[in-house]
Amino acid sequence: MPNILVVDDELSMRQFLTHLFQREGHTVRVAENGRHAMALLREQPADVVISDVKMPDMGGIELLRAARELNSSIEVIMMTAFANEATAHEAFLLGAFDFVHKPFDNELLKEKVARALQKISIVKEKQALQDENDALIKGQRARGKLSNIIGQSDRMQAVYQMIETVAQVQSTILITGESGTGKELVARAIHDLSPRANKPFISVNCGAFTETLLESELFGYVKGSFTGATANRKGLFDAADQGTIFLDEIGEMSPAMQVKLLRVLQERKVRPVGAHEETEIDTRVIAATNRDLSAMVKDGAFREDLFYRISVIPMELPPLHERGADIAELTEHFIKKYCAQTGRSISISPQALRLLEAYSWPGNVRELEHTIERAVALEKTDTIQPERLPDQVTKYDQARISSELELPSDGIDLTAHLDQLEKTYILEALRRTDGNQTNAANLLKMSVRSLRHLLDKHGIRGLTAQMRDERRTSDSIPRRRATDPYPRLREEDFDEGANDSGQAATAGEG
Repeated sequence: MPNILVVDDELSMRQFLTHLFQREGHTVRVAENGRHAMALLREQPADVVISDVKMPDMGGIELLRAARELNSSIEVIMMTAFANEATAHEAFLLGAFDFVHKPFDNELLKEKVARALQKISIVKEKQALQDENDALIKGQRARGKLSNIIGQSDRMQAVYQMIETVAQVQSTILITGESGTGKELVARAIHDLSPRANKPFISVNCGAFTETLLESELFGYVKGSFTGATANRKGLFDAADQGTIFLDEIGEMSPAMQVKLLRVLQERKVRPVGAHEETEIDTRVIAATNRDLSAMVKDGAFREDLFYRISVIPMELPPLHERGADIAELTEHFIKKYCAQTGRSISISPQALRLLEAYSWPGNVRELEHTIERAVALEKTDTIQPERLPDQVTKYDQARISSELELPSDGIDLTAHLDQLEKTYILEALRRTDGNQTNAANLLKMSVRSLRHLLDKHGIRGLTAQMRDERRTSDSIPRRRATDPYPRLREEDFDEGANDSGQAATAGEG
């Protein structure tokens, strides 16, 4: 219901107006002066204020000014028993909706209130339409900026939502994930959806430079600071001012550079090589790595303070084998991309697509793209056939595994059997790596986080510390103990092809 605030120092007038507008179905509150009215408005807004002009403590004109400053959409109707053109003119300049003279006609006052409420309703409707239009535009803009990131799986929907959320804040972001998962594409999407979209986005591969070259690239240098420095040069942090700098493979950064980067993030200033003065910067930092930085922190290979500074908002991108539902859409996207370069029109056969969907993709989306580029280049017909795919894809199937298994006549508890097989591979990987979780995860072609999830699932996380302790007291760890309840795996089970099969068995859990 419309909310009306009546302000008058006369009790009888407050009582009369309350009765008048409650009969119209409105909610009515009352105040004896402007100061009391402002206290009520701060507690709960009103749609319309009906106020006397002359009141003790705080008059109607002062109330009008204060109320409009508090809420510019509020409508105020002024009442006075003393006609004064100057007062009325001031009231209208301050945004008063209308003016009535005491004594007033009840129907006239009700009409003025009705028109004030109608104006409020129209304004609210326009604002609602504007908000809806803005949301549609924002959604279209977001879809456009995210168009280069393909996939409709649940994992990717979560990534899209995260991108749209973090794009609106200025915090530092750390994007993690295996090589080829699209970390730079995600960083660009965050930038393009952010208020910095019209400013530069600069990408730097920290692993592609030596320490001294990386410092001069990031921070710049002054003339004469080293051989070949014939002029002053701004660094990439300066070049990305008011925009975004993307520090890819930040895990490859040397300890000395980590210290310098930490200072830049803390002080928001850069000092070019050879300079004595610092320059303030306004650059958002997005970092990325395919390495486990938390494990590197524990090993002393990465600074803990820098790790927390860059990972204010962490984002993990899923590997392709964890979002197999997106492979068909990605395949179609890459076929169109490479057909457009040659003016051809090619599709993919169902048999070839099934092979793509069955493969484990250790190189993730990048490997899939290269596979499709190769197939489009080699295919002479209008349909990509299985023979145009590389051997590691076509020969990756479950035939070899199936031939080595026997299905009991009375059936099998498949879930329990796969859990046992999964646990066996994990234990063997840990034994071969002396309990080192990072190396074991690499051997199993999964992230360290996924491995830790499986260790907790099988209740064997504590074994890693035990294996490391045994390693410290012995030159070698026996590969098999007489009491081992799990079969000894063959070395060839960890060959590239065999490992792919093992990964496929565990992908659903990883």
